[in-house]
Amino acid sequence: MSLDQAGPATLPEAGPAPRKAGRAADGRRGHSPRSGRRWTPWLFLAPALLLFLYFKFIPMVSALTMSFQDVQPYLGNRWVGSDNYATVLQSDGFREAAWHTIVLAAGQTAGSMALGLVLALLMEGQGRRLGFVRSAAFLPVVVPIAVVAELWRIMYHPSSDGMLNSLLGLVGLGPSGFINDPDSSMASIMVTGIWRGAPYDMMIFLAGLTGVDRGLYEAAKVDGASRLQRVWHVTVPGLRSVFSILFILAAIRGLRVFTEVFLLTNGGPDGSTEVVMTLIYKLGLEQNRLGVGAAGAVLLFLATLILTVVVHLLRRRESK
Repeated sequence: MSLDQAGPATLPEAGPAPRKAGRAADGRRGHSPRSGRRWTPWLFLAPALLLFLYFKFIPMVSALTMSFQDVQPYLGNRWVGSDNYATVLQSDGFREAAWHTIVLAAGQTAGSMALGLVLALLMEGQGRRLGFVRSAAFLPVVVPIAVVAELWRIMYHPSSDGMLNSLLGLVGLGPSGFINDPDSSMASIMVTGIWRGAPYDMMIFLAGLTGVDRGLYEAAKVDGASRLQRVWHVTVPGLRSVFSILFILAAIRGLRVFTEVFLLTNGGPDGSTEVVMTLIYKLGLEQNRLGVGAAGAVLLFLATLILTVVVHLLRRRESK
């Protein structure tokens, strides 16, 4: 066969070679694009981290240092060791404030979780009306605590024509002093905290209810279980992890209670509602004993940390 009859020669395709070369070139360039992506999230977080560092972590370290010193503004601090902690722990006022804090935290935790679960069970489901009702029920959480305290202070007016006393009069009960009576002041503040904390717990419970197996409800209903029995034997066990999380959050919220007590009673009457946070405020800012107040704050932090660790260890033991 002649060359004229063979026709034009065909050349091999050169497509794959450039792609391999490109991959090899990418390999030679190393991991610089990936390393750049690693730093990108930290660049976005940097402003918030700087604010946390300046307004939270540095003051925490300063408070820990002050708890071992006799703080004297403009004169220089004097190292006193553990004297501030001894003063706090041996004070009758601190022991009473700690007891009031525990009682208030326990009551608010139990009440807000119980009421939040009831509200979640009532408002579970889909629908425009339920969405509106859930939003309305959640309003106490977004309202500033100062506004909430002032609202309840007005409702707790001790005269017979006060709002709540007027309602009590309709059922034949006499007027109550509420926050002005040492016997009912603690319960009154507790009710205020439950009213504000229950909607938050309700939203957490609503999220947890979506993970409960609906087939268990049907099986329990076929077995003849009542609605209350289904809630107790199906819903509550299914929300065990939610209960533990809410217990930690509500307990910390109760141990750190300050604003509503400060605005409603400021620890009165006769110290019946004095809690650790109001006592720390009075020691540190009103009596200018900043070292003693810092020691009380550190002890409250340690109590909160111990409670959190204990609950976390119990959760891990149950999960095993």
